[in-house]
Amino acid sequence: MGRETPKQQQQVSYTVEQLVAVNPYNPDIVPELENYVNEQVSSQTYSLDANLCLLRLYQFEPERMSTQIVARILVKALMAMPAPDFSLCLFLIPERVQMEEQFKTLIVLSHYLETGRFRQFWDEAAKSRHIVEAVPGFEQAIQAYAIHVLSLTYQKIPRSVLAEAINIEGLSLDKFLEHQAANSGWILEKGHVRGQLIVLPRNEFNHPELKKSATETVPLEHITRIFPILG
Repeated sequence: MGRETPKQQQQVSYTVEQLVAVNPYNPDIVPELENYVNEQVSSQTYSLDANLCLLRLYQFEPERMSTQIVARILVKALMAMPAPDFSLCLFLIPERVQMEEQFKTLIVLSHYLETGRFRQFWDEAAKSRHIVEAVPGFEQAIQAYAIHVLSLTYQKIPRSVLAEAINIEGLSLDKFLEHQAANSGWILEKGHVRGQLIVLPRNEFNHPELKKSATETVPLEHITRIFPILG
C-alpha cells in the first residue's frame, strides 16, 4: 500500500515537452509549465512550444493567469528575435492584460527592435530594468540581434553607430571589438577612435552580388541535357 503503480511512475518521468505533446489542453499541467518558465529563466534555455501551450491554457482559465510568468514569457520571446515569437505569444494574451503597464512597455520595446530603433530601445529598457533584468542574458541576446540587423545592412559600420546599437562604449567596446575581430571575422580599420570603421563579414545581404538567383544561374548539367534536344 502506498506504492506507485507503473503508470504513475511513468507519468512522474514525463518531461514538460512530453506533457505538452501528449495533452496540450490539460489544465492540470499549468503548474509544471509555470515552473518550466522559471527554469528557462534560471538556466537560460527556451521553449516556445511550452510557453505557447501555457498561454493557451491561461485563455481557458484566466483566473489562474500569473502576470509575472506572462511577462517572463514575453521577455524570453523578445530575446528570440528575429523569430516572430513575441507576436505569437502576444496574440494569446487578452487585451485587458496587454493594457497593464509592464506589458505596454514590452510591446513598445518590441516595436523599437522590429524597426531597428536601438537607441530608443536601450533608453526605454533602462527605465524598465525591473522587468528585463529579471531574465538573465537579456542584454546579450538583444546585442546579438542588433549585430544581426547591422550585418544585413552594412558592409562597413561607423564605430559610433555600432556603439549605439549594442549599448556599449569605451573600453568595454574596445574589448568587444577585439573579440569580434579574433573570432567573427570583423576587420577594424585604422583611424581616429570615434571615426573608426568596422568591416563586417560579407553576406548576400550586405553584398548583393553574392546572391545568385535561379534565373541567373543554370547548372551545367541542365545545359548539356538541352544540346541533344536542339540537335
